[in-house]
Amino acid sequence: MVQDILQRPAKTSPVDAPPLVPDTEPAPELTIILPTFNERDNLPVIIERVGQALTGVDWEILIVDDNSPDGTSAVARALGENDRRIRCIRRVGRRGLAGACIEGMLASPARYLAVMDADLQHDETQFLAMLNKLRAGDTDLVAASRYIDARTDAGFSASRARASHWSTALARTLLKVELTDPMSGFFMLRRDVIDALAPRLSTQGFKILLDIAATGRGALRIAEIPFVFGTRLHGESKLDARVVLDFGQLLLAKATNDRVSFRFVLFCLVGLSGVAVHMAALAALHALALGTFSAQQAAATAIAIAWNYVFNNAFTYRDQRLAGWPFVKGLIEFELICAVGAISNVGIANLLYNHDSIWWIAGLGGAVMGAVWNYAVSAAFVWRSQ
Repeated sequence: MVQDILQRPAKTSPVDAPPLVPDTEPAPELTIILPTFNERDNLPVIIERVGQALTGVDWEILIVDDNSPDGTSAVARALGENDRRIRCIRRVGRRGLAGACIEGMLASPARYLAVMDADLQHDETQFLAMLNKLRAGDTDLVAASRYIDARTDAGFSASRARASHWSTALARTLLKVELTDPMSGFFMLRRDVIDALAPRLSTQGFKILLDIAATGRGALRIAEIPFVFGTRLHGESKLDARVVLDFGQLLLAKATNDRVSFRFVLFCLVGLSGVAVHMAALAALHALALGTFSAQQAAATAIAIAWNYVFNNAFTYRDQRLAGWPFVKGLIEFELICAVGAISNVGIANLLYNHDSIWWIAGLGGAVMGAVWNYAVSAAFVWRSQ
């Protein structure tokens, strides 16, 4: 159980815990993780507010920036030159709020870790109350909720509020998470909690609190406090259609204990849409009497494969999306891979049909084998998943 891991006394040795060097300073008590992407203008404001809210507390802010084109990391470093409590990790070639939060938390030696957005919509004045609950020793994680006692999501648009309520209800039902606001991105926890759970957390997506609570599976002692969700001051919201996919991925992974690949499910759904495209293209080519039926079928197949490639690149592999020449190269590779997949589809289907003579089992078996081949090989050679 997670709780057993958290309560297990840490082993110390001269190697694990070297003696302190004279005149050195211990780690701060609290590290606040700020995952950022294009939040340059908000940083000076939020740092000032945190300093005012945590008077008397030994704190630091660790900005984890996903290589923002607006120069967020440069601003963070400039602020850090005059204040050692401001640190920055600039992530190049990596993207995602959850991954940034995990990386930041694991990089901190502080006893307590907090996560908040850098868009000024979270209430930093709640930090002290959260910290005091953790200091008491009977709580592992404190989450700030917008839905305790009364609605406190004033900074939401109507559509975003509806989406938040629906996703909260879905998460609580499917994952049995008792938090009133599992979609909150504002929380504080003991560092040994993240040390224990990090290997099982997803680095994709936006809902890191939900992932932590679901992974803890009831072993974490969680408290909630209310806060009022504010209005963004600078910049633009990062929420878009990708968040829906990330949320679905997280729900599926946690509900099945990571047994079902959400990426494979998306790959198959895109493939099903490709069947409709194939039939539409074939109907059009046949109506125009362009070439023989074999040529029409080959052209329709190539069109459907191209369709699948574009949509897989946009959605299934959105975190590894190809552009420019790699996109063209990937299309060629995907066409070749799927051509081999089609051959394997027919071969397996014929083998099964000759064995049992049940056409639908043979056809389904061939389709599954073709889909598995296309997914596995394209992941390895086109998008090069690890």
